[in-house]
Amino acid sequence: DLDPNANEDQENELKRMVSYFFEREIKRELLNDPSLIGKTKDVYLTASDDLDQVFKGNYPRDLPEDQRRVTDYQLKIFDQLVELGKVESKFNLSFFTYPDSREAELAGIASSFMGSIFSILVCLMIAFPVAVLAAIYLEEFAPKNRFTDFIEVNINNLAAVPSIVFGLLGLGILLAVFQLPRSTPLVGGITLSLMTLPTIIIACRASLKAVPPSIREAALAMGASKMQTTMHHTVPLSMPGTLSGTIIGLAQALGETAPLILIGMVAFVNTIPGSPLDPAASLPVQIYIWAESAERGFVEKVSACIMVLLGFLIIMNLFAQIIRHKFEKKWS
Repeated sequence: DLDPNANEDQENELKRMVSYFFEREIKRELLNDPSLIGKTKDVYLTASDDLDQVFKGNYPRDLPEDQRRVTDYQLKIFDQLVELGKVESKFNLSFFTYPDSREAELAGIASSFMGSIFSILVCLMIAFPVAVLAAIYLEEFAPKNRFTDFIEVNINNLAAVPSIVFGLLGLGILLAVFQLPRSTPLVGGITLSLMTLPTIIIACRASLKAVPPSIREAALAMGASKMQTTMHHTVPLSMPGTLSGTIIGLAQALGETAPLILIGMVAFVNTIPGSPLDPAASLPVQIYIWAESAERGFVEKVSACIMVLLGFLIIMNLFAQIIRHKFEKKWS
């Protein structure tokens, strides 16, 4: 209706003004209401990322047409739509429900979000029990000799090792030797669990040390064995500090990028993973991929993804502090 006399080339330019996903959007409208077949209805379609930048005033209109991706004809039609009130800026809910895409207007974080969730779950299931058992043994049962001193020193050193070293370990052992599937949250979770193990062990040992010796002595005086004293008294009293340390370690793992890049989780994945064995990216890696893109539309996607990641990190750290302050025993 805006240009009834448009030729074939101009019609193609009009089609490029909206997202390549517009056919699915129209199909979805028809599936929701089949009575629309044969009728006319106004439907809002997702604009291309270039027109989105034009609408927000971030597009260089003053450049010659041969140096722009938006033609003069497209700008003319778009300005007419704006004057008629046919262009609106809405909250992009699809950013949270769509997987990654080569088109900036269609790209979302659903795939990378699920990849991060699966990776953290695998990391938690491996790192937490191993770290807690190791901390209990070293703190409560291990004899004090040169071997245990050697183990304690190496645990402290591992906590300071750069994360990329654990990525090399995952690449060389998990992928090359054990032939685990590349680019999957399973390999990412195992790699991150190796990285977070020292942090959780140190936090758990510090919590165990904070339990007063009088608790242990009272339990032993009542006839409890060393194992009963540890499992029934010492460990439950140290659990708030252990849990808060675990959450902080998982928050650190959630923000890691280097080890995941080395194990192949930097690949383009446009499907939402349904299990830890499906290929996936992660939120930090998704930020890296979009930041490397030359598309202007991905700049805003990067900012939004960073905000989501920071939000999760803040929530996890607040949750750790709440657990510590709510359940921690105060000893005088």
